[in-house]
Amino acid sequence: MKNNRRYTDLAALAAHLRQELDNKKTILLYAYNGTGKTRLSMEFKNIGKQGDVRDTLYFNAFTEDLFHWDNDLNGDVDRKLTLNASSHFFDGPAELEMDNRIRPLLQRYADFDFRIDRENWVVRFSRTVDGQIIENIKVSRGEENIFVWCFFLAIVQLAIDGAEAYQWVKYVYIDDPISSLDEHNAITVGNHLAQLLNKPGSALKVVISSHHPLFFNVMHNELDARKSKNVSAYFLSRSKSDGSYSLAYTGATPFFHHVAVLTELYKAEQSGELYTYHFNMLRSVLEKSASFHGFSNFSACIARDADDPDGVLHARLINIMSHGNYSLFEPQPMLDENKAYFRKILHEFLSRYPFNPDLFPQPVEGADTP
Repeated sequence: MKNNRRYTDLAALAAHLRQELDNKKTILLYAYNGTGKTRLSMEFKNIGKQGDVRDTLYFNAFTEDLFHWDNDLNGDVDRKLTLNASSHFFDGPAELEMDNRIRPLLQRYADFDFRIDRENWVVRFSRTVDGQIIENIKVSRGEENIFVWCFFLAIVQLAIDGAEAYQWVKYVYIDDPISSLDEHNAITVGNHLAQLLNKPGSALKVVISSHHPLFFNVMHNELDARKSKNVSAYFLSRSKSDGSYSLAYTGATPFFHHVAVLTELYKAEQSGELYTYHFNMLRSVLEKSASFHGFSNFSACIARDADDPDGVLHARLINIMSHGNYSLFEPQPMLDENKAYFRKILHEFLSRYPFNPDLFPQPVEGADTP
């Protein structure tokens, strides 16, 4: 992946994305949690918001917050999901029969039903068990997320079809729609979304960002980002030294998450800016590599020392370091001893499974290297 120009802040990056969409239909972004994906989506939205005029329909954590539960704590009977009716997101439900538009979408993923109370702006859920309908149920968090997602998809469909209530939509920005879904549903959601966006005649411009590698790969393939001149795909990263942002073009070949992760780990190792969460990232690479080579455990991809023929020490170290409370949002620097172990495991992995050296940066002069 070759590096493009850097952007001083998210506002500058958002402006660039809008400019690129003058000549593109879709932009795909892959980034780790904590990079600033949600904030980028809001910067993108804010550029097109002038008073009551807006141009971006977006799905992100703020969209999910337009829905919140009233669990009827007093009666514990009438549980319902309330809607923030003041949002332009809900411009159309009263007139456009949203129930009938959402239901076919929801049935792809879930076995519960719902009804929208347009007078009180609430949604009530039900489920059929042994032939009996149980009303006013509280669905799980994952089921709630998929309902909100289907609500959003129904609105996107209305915008594509030119419904009057959503004629203000010029851009659609989608940030991580599958945070609570398993891999099967990640594939289904990606495939379904691509079908919708590939619909002939749609004039909408779309940005999709995600930290989920499988979902990103599905979208990359379904939108044919390798060949299409209307689609750009990037790896988004943020510099810890100056806070700037950069986009790395994923190239004309399918995006490989583990390669992108390796380049980030290598940069961190070369700069000496190693944090405890880098062990989580390294473990992810080892697990994917082990699976590719047919091994049942990531330890098979760790080089063995003469005094540790089974690789127990390094495997245990990665197990311990990748299961602690090491947050991306409050990163903790590695201890020097753990840095040494990390570097040893990483360099031996790269030596054992050689990758294209052009993908990795040259050592930083004066860096804290072994």
